[in-house]
Amino acid sequence: MSPVASDPREVAAVCFDVDATLVDYEASTRAGLRELLGTDDAWAQWCVLTEEHYARYLAGQVDFDMMRRHRTKDFFACRGEFLCDGEVVRREERQAAAVRRAWQLFDDALPCLRALRALGLRLAAITNAAGAHQRAKLGALGLESTFDAVLISGELGVAKPHRAIFRRACCALGVHPSQTMHVGDRLDVDAEGARDAGLHGVWLDRSGCGALPRADGISVIARLAELPALLTRHAGGQLGAQTTAQWSPALVVD
Repeated sequence: MSPVASDPREVAAVCFDVDATLVDYEASTRAGLRELLGTDDAWAQWCVLTEEHYARYLAGQVDFDMMRRHRTKDFFACRGEFLCDGEVVRREERQAAAVRRAWQLFDDALPCLRALRALGLRLAAITNAAGAHQRAKLGALGLESTFDAVLISGELGVAKPHRAIFRRACCALGVHPSQTMHVGDRLDVDAEGARDAGLHGVWLDRSGCGALPRADGISVIARLAELPALLTRHAGGQLGAQTTAQWSPALVVD
């Protein structure tokens, strides 16, 4: 492992969100809906309910399993089907099993992680989730040993965008926040949260429909393949500018 960068402006570590950044959350969630309904045309409705119920989980109002059961019960109630608690549990278990079977990485995730490791950077995952659930996912996808540190909100009692979870990641990696990038699919929770904690925030906008943030300290990329080029630009003092350059295949370690 390379030493911590001596120049406080030099990036020595990169942190990643997990779901919708490294892991294709939408693909697995749609698989869960197809298990329940035979179709995934209720995707948008499921996302709205998930956002509402997940906020309650992150606030500590319910535990992870209870949050999922409440979401499933509300989802079917919105469709005119009112389930007893036993049926809610059965459907939630079917849905969750289908999601687990469909877990998959984006095709640019492993090449990016390997390229950054080849550059001598320290790596961490910072994710808002339940500990057992997220560690099972990382293990199933072969990511468990990829990171030097894994920080999960359910294990720490603090969630993104609170600056404490970003600072804990930097401490675990032995780097200063100013030497650390954080990459995630949420502008507010990931990029802005990291920036406000003193890190370099990078918004992964895979849809390409977002506007370049005007705030200082945030960069935008459309694919993880752009991240090594962004690091190169940062070395020249250009962090915060959007880049569309792709890395060289020579940086990828098989």
